Amino acid sequence: MSEEQSTQENQNNVPQEKLKASEYFKLGPVFSYWFRKKDPNRPNNFNIRMMHGINKISMLMFLIALIILIIRRLG
Repeated sequence: MSEEQSTQENQNNVPQEKLKASEYFKLGPVFSYWFRKKDPNRPNNFNIRMMHGINKISMLMFLIALIILIIRRLG
């Protein structure tokens, strides 16, 4: 019963704003991830560089696959 009360309190206290459709398709953070300047305060070690490299490769592969699916669907 306490869980139900806490969820009701959270729903009542936090104003929920509906997002517009244009806010779902903002690509600014994606492009800033690809084309950002190096931050001297950010830690720079091998593991983090490899993690970001793999993330960039996986995003690129996803975008290519998405483009191929759209082309096949339209064609």
